[in-house]
Amino acid sequence: MPDSNATNYENVRATLLGMRAELHDMLENTAENSAPVMLDQTQQGRLSRMDAMQQQAMADETQRRRHMRLAQIDAALARLDDGEYGYCVTCGEEINADRLALDPAIALCLRHAR
Repeated sequence: MPDSNATNYENVRATLLGMRAELHDMLENTAENSAPVMLDQTQQGRLSRMDAMQQQAMADETQRRRHMRLAQIDAALARLDDGEYGYCVTCGEEINADRLALDPAIALCLRHAR
C-alpha cells in the first residue's frame, strides 16, 4: 500500500468492510424482488404481469451489479492483505490517492481505467 501505515490500513479496511456489510444487507433485502413472476390471471391482468416482469428484470440487474461490486470489494480486501492495495492490478503503478479516496475498491490506475 502506498504511504503505508497501520492507521491508514485499518481505516481503509474498516471502510471496505462497511461497504461490504451494507451491500450484503441490500442483497438480502431485495432478494424477494427477484422471485419469478407467477402466472395467475385471476390475481393480475396481462399489463400488471408485464409490469411485474419488468420490475423483476430490473431487480435482477440490480442484484447482479451488487454482486459485481461485492466481488470488487472482496478483491480490494485481498489486495490489502497481500500488501498490493493502492497499486494498479494491470501495470503495478501507484493509484492516485484521490481516486482511492473516492472509491477504495478501485483496482486500476487512471490510464488503465479508460
